[in-house]
Amino acid sequence: MDTLDKMIERIISQASGDDEVLRAFVQLLKDHVRLPADGFIIGEPVLVTAIEYNDNVRRGLTARIRREDGSDHVVGLGEVMFSETFTGGQAIAAFRKWLGLDPFCVEGQTASQPRQYHKATKDDIDLSKPVELVILSVKERTARCQLPDSDRIITLRAGTVYDEVPGHIVTVSPKKQWRYGGHPYLSGEIESSRLDVQALKLIPLGLADRGIWDPREHDWGEEDAPMGEWEKLIIARGPCPMFEMEQVMPGESGNDPFNDPISQAVDHRYAGKKAEARKILMDLCQADLRCLDAHSHLGHLVFDYYPQKAIEHYETGLRIGELSLGNDFAGVLAWGFMDNRPFLRCMQGYGLCLWRLGRFKEAEHIFNRMLWLNPTDNQGARFSLDEVKAGISWEDSENRG
Repeated sequence: MDTLDKMIERIISQASGDDEVLRAFVQLLKDHVRLPADGFIIGEPVLVTAIEYNDNVRRGLTARIRREDGSDHVVGLGEVMFSETFTGGQAIAAFRKWLGLDPFCVEGQTASQPRQYHKATKDDIDLSKPVELVILSVKERTARCQLPDSDRIITLRAGTVYDEVPGHIVTVSPKKQWRYGGHPYLSGEIESSRLDVQALKLIPLGLADRGIWDPREHDWGEEDAPMGEWEKLIIARGPCPMFEMEQVMPGESGNDPFNDPISQAVDHRYAGKKAEARKILMDLCQADLRCLDAHSHLGHLVFDYYPQKAIEHYETGLRIGELSLGNDFAGVLAWGFMDNRPFLRCMQGYGLCLWRLGRFKEAEHIFNRMLWLNPTDNQGARFSLDEVKAGISWEDSENRG
């Protein structure tokens, strides 16, 4: 019997009917749930101010909520979704399970629906000490940020913010907090920036089973052509499971698959409208940091002249994708499955930047890993690997090409 079942059993065993069960649950929630708390109703951010039982068994437990326009309402508690970091989540989950609902039904992030956030309040930030913020998107002088371990957002105004990267966590020395047009703002100086995808607490992208990949069925080229060492090792490994990684694309329209936001950004980029492309890609990151293609194309925008910044975009997408793989992943992410491509693009961009920056051993590891993940090597990782292992610099390779 799991923890939730034990909580439910304890309540039911001491009650003589649904009325007493509901009274016991409301007391349990008052003891464990910290209010007010952030919640969602059909995707709309709300503030839960109270959980009550008014002796109506048919209606059950209710929640008093406040919408962002300031209006107050009473709804069934089962209609409210809470974030995964919610204090008292086990007690809420037990109540939902008793109702016959999914106990941990958090407002979901779908491939096309932007994530919703609550707005930060004056009580969320202590101006007397440094504060950490998750970068969601960056404009010229401001960045939309999320407070770690919450669904609350605030706009940061800082002089060096333009070079920050979505998905990174910055430490800010705050100066002033205010609201303008109903939106919260914070000014300050950025002291440091780091990448820590575990701290982002993102829902890992799904992996769909796509059967078995058998190297014996793959066309390795001419029969008499000598095989590379990596090919021999992959053949020796034998058949292995094949997967397709979920692709997140906020704002994508199923009615026009050729007019998605990434395609629009690419069109702007090739038309020389990099600012327009950057805005689209930043908006995608703000909607959902798991949009790996946005990270890869942000890297593409600056790859030619600023590899030190491009590598940060590529690595962010790579590390977010790796949340789905774990430490012992031994499957294949074939390029032939379209949704694998954003992750593989991030990996290739990261490897190329390592090479450009003279980090040969790290680049060798990435290109070698690409071959194991996608043995058909549609990206030409084997050629990059050969040059990196030979110690050929990026500049010399470009001049030879």
